[in-house]
Amino acid sequence: MNNDLVSVIMPVYNAEAWLQRTIESVLVQSHTYLELIAVDDRSHDRSASMLDAYAAADARVQVLHQPANSGVAAARNAGMAAAKGNYIAFLDADDWWHPAKLERQLASMRTSGALVSYAAYWRVAEDGRVLSKVMPPPQVDWRDMLASNFIGTLTGMYARSLGDVPFQRIGHEDYVFWLEQVRRAGKAVRVESPEPLAWYLVRERSLSANKWRAASWQWDVYRKVEKLGLMQSVAYMARYARHAVIKRRGGRV
Repeated sequence: MNNDLVSVIMPVYNAEAWLQRTIESVLVQSHTYLELIAVDDRSHDRSASMLDAYAAADARVQVLHQPANSGVAAARNAGMAAAKGNYIAFLDADDWWHPAKLERQLASMRTSGALVSYAAYWRVAEDGRVLSKVMPPPQVDWRDMLASNFIGTLTGMYARSLGDVPFQRIGHEDYVFWLEQVRRAGKAVRVESPEPLAWYLVRERSLSANKWRAASWQWDVYRKVEKLGLMQSVAYMARYARHAVIKRRGGRV
């Protein structure tokens, strides 16, 4: 058995409908040496009490209660600040993992020497229908990432030796985070697995479902965060739109 402690950061806000499935998908991982840091962002439902019950039953679960509702970026930053692991992984409170996700991911990172990794995942509707399979490229660098966020945050993991990057409170905060981590690492590598390693719940009212808003955020990433020129931003925006369509329809992105 290896001794690589994985810190799983889970922001939680009004997620009681999905929380049990999500938490248990972490606790049943074949790689058992983990800590689950759940950050409750002042939920109004039973989420906080459910988290406290899991923490009382399993010493690997730690619950942080935010003093005020501050958003997913602040919740993840609080989780990272409390993390003790050699590796950091993320899972939102309505998504869930394959039982071998962490084991396969750690093995892949050791074999490849990659400091950042990711995996294929399923997109699933609230009624349980599988919408598509997202199959990202085997390897990406920073320039590849400018075309699309190939790293689904529910599958992303990085070695702590790379250094932590704070999430910014902006649109596409996940994307900006992984852009910087891939820039630092030089590359990120997909986990080789016979099946996808996670399920992403597509909620009808989610922010990501607003395509125009997402496109606006993407443009801001190019122009305001990465400081790309106008023509370069237009070119990457066209590639982003193409990849977004492929991701929703399923197939290799």
